[in-house]
Amino acid sequence: MSWKAACPVGDVKQDKIKECTIDGVEIILVNVGDGFRAYPPVCPHMEQYLEGSGICANNVMTCDRHLWQWDMKTGEPLGPAEKPLLIYKTKEEAGQVMVFLDEELEYDFDDDD
Repeated sequence: MSWKAACPVGDVKQDKIKECTIDGVEIILVNVGDGFRAYPPVCPHMEQYLEGSGICANNVMTCDRHLWQWDMKTGEPLGPAEKPLLIYKTKEEAGQVMVFLDEELEYDFDDDD
């Protein structure tokens, strides 16, 4: 696969989650101030869709279901979160947020979670 246009830069507001589908792959985008990040659309804990349940503030994303949190720039877990967010490569080009899709990123969900 390759770099694909997700949406216009202006569609991804600071502290908001923007859901997109690129070539049948669902992703979410966030604006982290100095660029954009793209992740799979669900929480790695219990498959909760983050577009409806994710709260973003100060470059921290929180899933409101069980309060797992991540650093939006790195995807690293904060607080009670035990798994990082998987991150697609992104760049800005010609006013578009571009996402590199070489494979669909998916979480391994344990039956114990």
